[in-house]
This record gives sequence, C-alpha cells and structure tokens, in this order.
Amino acid sequence: MTVSNPKPEKTAAPEPARPSNFIRDTVIEDLKTGKYQGRVWTRFPPEPNGYLHIGHAKAICLDFGLADEFGGGTNLRFDDTNPEKEETEYVESIMADVKWLGFEWEGLHYASDYFQQLHDWAVQLIRAGKAYVDDLSAEEIRKHRGTLTEPGKESPYRHRPVEENLDLFARMKAGEFPDGTRVLRAKIDMASPNLNMRDPRDVQDFACGAPSHRE
Repeated sequence: MTVSNPKPEKTAAPEPARPSNFIRDTVIEDLKTGKYQGRVWTRFPPEPNGYLHIGHAKAICLDFGLADEFGGGTNLRFDDTNPEKEETEYVESIMADVKWLGFEWEGLHYASDYFQQLHDWAVQLIRAGKAYVDDLSAEEIRKHRGTLTEPGKESPYRHRPVEENLDLFARMKAGEFPDGTRVLRAKIDMASPNLNMRDPRDVQDFACGAPSHRE
C-alpha cells in the first residue's frame, strides 16, 4: 500500500514591516532608552489665519498618528501670535478638519495665552546677550541673510549694549515706534547653512503681541 505524503501545513505570511520615517524612528529609539519616561506627546500648531491644505493634513496624520500608535496624546495649539488679525471662523474650521480626519486632541491651547511668559523669555535672552533689537528693514534683513551658497553678514545693530536693547524693547512693547521699524532678533549664526536660522526675527512676534482674542 502506498502512503501519500501529508501536505505541509500552511503558515501565515509574515506581516510586512510598517513604513517608517526618521521621526517615527526617533520616537522608537527614545522609547527603547526610556527617554521622557516612555511618554509620547505631540502637538499640532496651526496658524488660524486661513483654511487647512494638504500639507496640514499630512502634519495632522503624523502628529496625531504617532501619538495614537504609541499610546500618547496630542495638543492642538493655535499659533495666534497676532490675534487681532485672526478669525474665529478659521479656528472652528481647523477643529472640524482635525475631527473629520478621525482625531481628537487632548489639550486645547493658544499661543496668546502665554504672551507674558514669552515676553519674559525675550527679556531673559536680551539680558544673556543672546537677542538684540534690530533697526534694519525687512528688505535689509533679507539681504543680510545671504544665500544658500553664501553666508550672511551681521547687522550693524547686533552688538548693541544690553541696557540699550532692554530700553528699546520696553519702548517697542509700549508701542512707541511705528510698526515694522524695529524687531527683536535672536543671535545665532549668520553662517548657518539654514537661512531661517540666521538671526531669526520670529521672537518679536511673541514678545510684542496683542492680548488674547479670547479675553
């Protein structure tokens, strides 16, 4: 009698490796080393001055998706550094879009809630010699930044004394100067390969902002 060989049992095909990226890889590495006590918390910080586009959708899926994957949470923090020019309509639209994509935020925050803290940090940077008041125009600042292949050059106002910077900054906050005539800039590196890091001026948006739109 001939005995046929039994058919080999079928085994489940291994699941394909999940696509990753350098951000996800960094989170995984931090979890392995116990950095931040295993806590994964992200934020989505839109400016409420328009409707969201496809790039925002990608950022939402990354921020909320990573937190969901690793059992964390995400804060929705509106970057309303100029509340007088931003509309509640956009805030509500952004919230609706986040929910439409299937996500929920843990904390709801507004940059304008922290203006005093941001102002105090700006003063701290000035006292430490790491920020200064610049009188260059926006066009002059652009020219001083250089190009992708050429380093920028320092503003002639970069080495103002600390006390002079503190005085000018206080007068800026009091509205003594016309809009755009002076700006607070962080001292970093005018030769940085990243043009946006060559003495950035964004610090002024937080330091001299208007009151919260929810007051």
